[in-house]
Amino acid sequence: MLECGMLEQDRRALRRRSAILCKELVVDALLIQSLQADDILTESMAESIMAEQTSQKRSWRLLLLLPKRGPRAFSSFCSALRETEQQHLCDLLTQSPEKDGKVTPKQSIQPEEEPEGITGQLVLQATEKKRERFVDSPLPLPTQEGIAAKRARTHAESMEFSLDADSPINTPVLPCTPDFYLSHCQQSYRMNSSPRGFALVISNVTFDPCAAPDLDPRKGGEVDDEVLRKVFTELDYLVTVHRDLTAQGMRTCIENFCRRPDHRTVDSCVVCLLSHGVEGAIYGTDGQLLQLDWVFESFDNAHCPLLQNKPKMFFIQACRGEEMDCGVEQIDGPARTCSPSCEQRDAGREGQGDANSRQRGDMGRPRIKLPQRSDMICGFASLKGQRICTAAMRNTKRGSWFIQELNTSLRLHARDTHLADIMVQVNGRIKEREGYAPGTAHHRCKEMSEFTSSLCKDLYLFPKYQPQY
Repeated sequence: MLECGMLEQDRRALRRRSAILCKELVVDALLIQSLQADDILTESMAESIMAEQTSQKRSWRLLLLLPKRGPRAFSSFCSALRETEQQHLCDLLTQSPEKDGKVTPKQSIQPEEEPEGITGQLVLQATEKKRERFVDSPLPLPTQEGIAAKRARTHAESMEFSLDADSPINTPVLPCTPDFYLSHCQQSYRMNSSPRGFALVISNVTFDPCAAPDLDPRKGGEVDDEVLRKVFTELDYLVTVHRDLTAQGMRTCIENFCRRPDHRTVDSCVVCLLSHGVEGAIYGTDGQLLQLDWVFESFDNAHCPLLQNKPKMFFIQACRGEEMDCGVEQIDGPARTCSPSCEQRDAGREGQGDANSRQRGDMGRPRIKLPQRSDMICGFASLKGQRICTAAMRNTKRGSWFIQELNTSLRLHARDTHLADIMVQVNGRIKEREGYAPGTAHHRCKEMSEFTSSLCKDLYLFPKYQPQY
């Protein structure tokens, strides 16, 4: 049995910093495991915390439990913060109340969320007086809006909202077991080369202000490409990241990637494209568009024969239009919103095959023919439908919703879930999320991701498993 509750001074420190903790605390598996190891949390408590859908809810539930978990709970929590590289929160909790004074201009709170609108960027700021008045409040800080002096975007231009306060997890990719591999390898794509394949990440964060004056910097985009680099490296891919390329630069980069002769020796490939976008295309830093159909064509069975019959994975973090999804009220459930969704058919163009690919084998027998395009799966951060092309959501500190959820699902479920089901999980998680920007038109806005697939088998990544020959 734990002794009676937390010391009053420690309880006050938690209460005093509850607003900041709810906003910035990353409650991941490592932090929870640390508290369990110190007997601060029971297994059922840990499960109830991690079952919450958002980081803020997990933080709130943990902060409600800690004061009831004995006098050691505070020091154990601070130790867990240090172990999970959240030293700044530990310092904040252990700082004496006398040091809590007025926030100087140098320390003033900068916007965490910066919703970008059709007329430009809405920059959220907290003034010193407002910061003082609400320092102990669990409610979000009030904000004032400033409209950047930019001309309105045209229909062909894009936007990407920067919202929410969730953070990517850093839990190590869970390994596949030998029994699972042996029971599933026969009906799935071959996936045991080391490396599993090559991964290309193109991330456009900063755009040329002269050539593309209406494309704002994608603050938080650098978080996305680092998250992708880490998770695919752990999944045994050789990852190459390119930042800030023009449309022609992206084209050249993809062409060189497709022509790599070592695709012959690996079992798959991954391509991640992160930028501003419109339906069917993404922007280079020069404001020119790269058509996604050309990207898919570059990897088809005619143009990339070394990847024939091998799975090719694409992840597109970009808007597909300007329209914001405000959500609709769910009529048979609690007071929350629910995003509409729609299904998109594979939009692959059936081009003319390369004459060299129509070869005949020995004795004049024709070779097996393949469709022009097959064995691909592509995840999109936002919907494309008949009436609506929606914007994608991005947090300026922690990256985009879509990449966050993809990262989480790959780390926790790639061990025993094929990729199509992982993308369904990503859809489900994003459906539950809502924008957090009180006082703006973007508060409680929604996003809905989707994916298309021409996979012909189950696609398991079998993380960290190497067959013994």
